[in-house]
Amino acid sequence: MAVLKVAKLGNPVLRQIAKQVDLKELADLQGELQNFIDDMIDTMREEDGVGLAAPQVNRSLQVVVLEYENNERYPGESSIPVTVLVNPVLSDYSEEKALGWESCLSLVDFRGLVPRSTSVTLKAYDRKGDKIEKHATGFEAVVLQHEIDHLNGKVFLDRMEDLTQLAYQEEFEEFWLKKDPVL
Repeated sequence: MAVLKVAKLGNPVLRQIAKQVDLKELADLQGELQNFIDDMIDTMREEDGVGLAAPQVNRSLQVVVLEYENNERYPGESSIPVTVLVNPVLSDYSEEKALGWESCLSLVDFRGLVPRSTSVTLKAYDRKGDKIEKHATGFEAVVLQHEIDHLNGKVFLDRMEDLTQLAYQEEFEEFWLKKDPVL
């Protein structure tokens, strides 16, 4: 497998609406799309990410990968097994929102305080083309919103309500890490 180049803010691919995947492409288990998904997972792990959307590795496709297990950037959060989402759609966003510090592989070294719905409903396909439908809450709901935003040409900066709560990672750790955000 290969580690792919991560697109950084300013790359036009991050502001495009990603194209839907033709589910027939998933049928070839040795095909290019399956190899690309494996490369996305390798890239996410190499970059120490929790999620990665295809536009972040320069492909305008509706593919997202997730995985979380004891990442020091998000201490104490619930695990997310390796997950592949194709053509994901979120709905039923809760009215209740929570503020949380987010970072992004495409905005390396930045953290921002972002309001997100505390629960969402996900409809998608897995890498075999099987339907996925689930209700997600908490950290998983936030990660889904963050990654699926990338498929719609959005980054977490677009969701921030107060840009004075944007920090470099080092300053975040020194000045903000111990503070509780209040909505």
